[in-house]
Amino acid sequence: AVADRVAVLADGRLQQWGRPMELYHRPANRFVAGFIGEGVLLPGEADGHGGVRTELGDFRIDPRCAPLPAGGRAELLVRPDDILHDDASPRRANVLAKAFRGAEFLYTLALPSGQTLLSLVPSHHDHAIGEAIGIRVELDHVVCFGAV
Repeated sequence: AVADRVAVLADGRLQQWGRPMELYHRPANRFVAGFIGEGVLLPGEADGHGGVRTELGDFRIDPRCAPLPAGGRAELLVRPDDILHDDASPRRANVLAKAFRGAEFLYTLALPSGQTLLSLVPSHHDHAIGEAIGIRVELDHVVCFGAV
């Protein structure tokens, strides 16, 4: 909202320079990913062929991400807009917390493993804490980091 190009600095070093949408969807590193927007790092395992297996399924990673060896630990950046509310989905997550934001709620959700996710849901879907809701994953920009 402030500029057409953004520079992200940390400890006196340029971390990334680009359009805000690029920094949000294709952050250069974990620092930029955490600084620009909300999200979680979902653990997974690299398949050695440009894919990562996670609790949410298998995903092809952005080819600009550093290659990971087969079996290597990985983390996918999952933004709240990547997790869609879908009552018809067999995949369920429990509502841990919610924050009303006017047109939408920001839900903190727990998968069966306990892994948490964030999801932006239209505010007419007012679910209770502890309720299981259907979710669907729509990762258009699959950003992956090697696990630390």
